[in-house]
Parts: sequence; C-alpha cells; structure tokens
Amino acid sequence: MKKIFLILLVFFLTINSKTYAESSNQINRIFEGKENAEITIITFESLTCSHCATFHNDVYPKLKKEFIDTGLVKIEFRHFPLDMAAFNASKIAQCNNDGKSDLLHILFSNQEKWSGQTIEEVNENLKKLLKEKSINLNFEKCMTDKDIEDYVLNDRIEGVKKFKVNSTPTIIINNKKFDKALTYKNLKNFIEKLI
Repeated sequence: MKKIFLILLVFFLTINSKTYAESSNQINRIFEGKENAEITIITFESLTCSHCATFHNDVYPKLKKEFIDTGLVKIEFRHFPLDMAAFNASKIAQCNNDGKSDLLHILFSNQEKWSGQTIEEVNENLKKLLKEKSINLNFEKCMTDKDIEDYVLNDRIEGVKKFKVNSTPTIIINNKKFDKALTYKNLKNFIEKLI
C-alpha cells in the first residue's frame, strides 16, 4: 500500500494541478489556539502512525491544557500521509472544512477501529466509525474532492521541501524542527525557553 501511495504522490507532483495557494484559499487549516500566539507548533502527522496517535492521546492533552488553552501556543495539524489509508483518513479529517480538530482527534483515538488490511476494508471501517460517532459526512464526496486531495498532498510536499520531514510525527516549533524525544517534559522545557 505504501508503494502505491508513493507512486501516486510522484504522479501528483508531475501533473498540472492547483497550486498550494489556490487550495489554501478554499480549505481551512486545522488548528487550535490563539491565531497570533507567540509560539506556533506545526505537527506533521500520518493518521496510520501509532506514534502520532500516542502523541494525540498522551502528550497533546497536557500541551493543550498548559499552553494552548492559555493562549501561549497555537498548534497547526499538517497532513503527512504515509500510505493510502492515512491519505483517505486525512481527507475525512479535512472534509468538514471548519478548521476544528475534533474529527482528527477521533480518528487518532480510534485508529485501531478503522485500520485494515486493504484500502477497501479501511474505507468501510471509516464509514462505520463516522456512523458510530454520529458524524454526518458525505463519504464519497470527501474521497473524491480534488481540492481536499490537493490540500492534503500539498501539506506533505511542503513538509518535505520546507522542513525536510521524513517521518511522523515531526514537530516544528517557530519554524525549527524539534529534534528531542517527543515527550511532554521535553516539549514543555523547550516551550518554556521561548516564553
């Protein structure tokens, strides 16, 4: 599945498609925090990445309580799908286009429920999860929306080009790559030095 995704990504790069600027005018970035916070954290994540799910479930709640909710930090969630399953889940996370992170957190906290062996199984599991959580989305429209697809892939492209992202999760703090072990203690120490 990863090989197919990489082939599709290369294909995407070689065809004429909408530019990032055009897509970003139509699609809202998923973020939390005060827009003009002193510190901006960008997280490049793949929805099938278990380490990303650990970050969302264990580290992020503490980060939110201490730094995001207090207005010191803004966090932006960027898509860096590592396979077709993550690519489809990213399209679902972005589909509401409301800029809120609720659906993204639901996908991470239920990662084991929707992951599967084939892309068909993944898609069916995603549909079941959306129904179970009473999330009303037009699944087929989300999967085939070219603007959302371009937006997700452009996140990945920007991550590689601008920040040399090659694994997930990758954390960028005020445009610099965070290179320590991704624990709350390490993040907190790093952030406190910037305040």
